[in-house]
Amino acid sequence: LFQLIIYTPTFTLGLLFNVMALSFLFFKVKKLSESTVYMIALIFLDTLLLFTLPFKILSYHQQSTWNLGSVFCSTLESLYFVNMYGSILISLCICVDRYIAIRHPFTASTLRSTKKAAMICAVICLATSAGTVSTFQLHGEGNNISSCFHNFSKSTWENIGLFSALETAFFTSMAVMTFCTAQTVRCLRKHRRSEKPQAHITRAERIVVANLVAFLVCFTPYHVAYFLYFLVKNSIIHTSFQQALRHTVQVTLCWANLNCCLDGVCYYFVLKESLE
Repeated sequence: LFQLIIYTPTFTLGLLFNVMALSFLFFKVKKLSESTVYMIALIFLDTLLLFTLPFKILSYHQQSTWNLGSVFCSTLESLYFVNMYGSILISLCICVDRYIAIRHPFTASTLRSTKKAAMICAVICLATSAGTVSTFQLHGEGNNISSCFHNFSKSTWENIGLFSALETAFFTSMAVMTFCTAQTVRCLRKHRRSEKPQAHITRAERIVVANLVAFLVCFTPYHVAYFLYFLVKNSIIHTSFQQALRHTVQVTLCWANLNCCLDGVCYYFVLKESLE
């Protein structure tokens, strides 16, 4: 029931926000900036996630009677996790890009360009797509999948390489984004005190803070739960917590999908700023 309560509005609102952002891009933005390039990449990744949600709802409803095929299930799981970690890395890029533009304006012209932003997005998409090698083995090699999106194999939970890569990607991104956001806001406030362009600076502050808050609110609970569940599955902490943590992982993973909606808010502010 919880899955349905969260996924239904996530799918609906996420689709709405993506359509609004695309409309903004196609009908109001005359010239692409670095920010809008990253936004296009985020819209693309969010759309991948939205495509999987109806099937994710179906899989939880069917439990152990998934009958749409193992390959299709693995493809859906790949799209799902590619989106999550692609969104994390693109959010990081947005934050770093804005930090460079505001904190280091004299070197920004050499470090930033729409072409470089597009290349970075392409590399991220390719790198996360390469991760499908792992997602196609979440249920073990050669197994007929009967439960899509859950009941992953024992080897998956013992895969320290996969665990380390995912946790490192998130916590490193979180640290860098927190640093960049703090420095950017500090710089903006310094300019506000000296020049007092109140409305513009306030809007800019909201953009960078909203980007960080959306990131932390969506992804932190899941990665903390995943970290603890990994420890339980590998008998590092007592297995009596396993059932509770298993449910926590499912709930927080569901919660992480709200990034589609919160990203939409960021789309709006960034695109609006690019027109002014």
